[in-house]
Amino acid sequence: MSATSAVTAVGDTPLVALQKDTAGRGIEIHLKLEWFNPTGSCKDRMALAMIEGAERRGALEPGMTVVEYTGGSTGSSLAFVCAAKGYRFHAVSSDAFAEEKLRTMRAFGAELTIVPSTDGRITPDLIPRMRQEAERLADRSDTYFTDQFHNTDHVAGYRHLGEELLAQFDAPPDVFCVAVGTAGLLMGIAEVLRAADGETRIVALEPATSAVISGGEAGPHHVEGIGVGFVPPLLREELYDDVLPVDETLGRETARRLASEDGIFAGTSTGLNVAGAMELGQRLEPDQRVVTVAVDSGLKYLAGDLYPT
Repeated sequence: MSATSAVTAVGDTPLVALQKDTAGRGIEIHLKLEWFNPTGSCKDRMALAMIEGAERRGALEPGMTVVEYTGGSTGSSLAFVCAAKGYRFHAVSSDAFAEEKLRTMRAFGAELTIVPSTDGRITPDLIPRMRQEAERLADRSDTYFTDQFHNTDHVAGYRHLGEELLAQFDAPPDVFCVAVGTAGLLMGIAEVLRAADGETRIVALEPATSAVISGGEAGPHHVEGIGVGFVPPLLREELYDDVLPVDETLGRETARRLASEDGIFAGTSTGLNVAGAMELGQRLEPDQRVVTVAVDSGLKYLAGDLYPT
């Protein structure tokens, strides 16, 4: 059946297994390939859920401007949804994030305000400064602030991803892990897996240099979309079992290996997801399954240092 509008193409993404015994013990590692969404990112799900939730409540009406602070993937997805639905979109972002993402937002017609970073890094003060600017821009009656870190609508968008995972397996996986940004992706999927049988072990991943969920100090890193320097408000302790800090360098090496050895072309956070899944796989019995998410396409990172020329 053909899609009637660009936004109806969101979702129903494939699930694949790594072709090699990456965990070393017969463990299956599966990835949900979210770059099959229209903007090449899982964030299309959350953007659509936030916009349609606001429409249903009457908080967003024709002629209004949507405002959000974003590293670029959520912003690209919101810019796409707003373009398809006829809303203006104003994004607050930073030069710490991939130029491809900033260009994507502009291509969809978004207006951008850029908050300068420190040496191109995601430091603990960057996201709060971006939020402050977004709140200033949204202080008008003709705007709608999606406020992704506090917006529960987008968790519902990710529940659909969890439901797709269950439909693609004959039984719930043994472990599900994913890196935490807003926490919506982890929480939405965890809700579905918990309701299915409650046996899947849910693990939150984060950069080792900013392991605040693990109780450590916030610090700089360059894994876009995760490790925001604070425990996100949407993260619910009862919905995950453990937290695993993952080395960023290992995540980058894993992303490059995924491309050259498995034909899976993804970004830094996906590399970190798979590195975490591989470590967790070492603790499982043979033939058990770990599932994580390939959150976006490597095409978003070609101008940076992830894939050297």
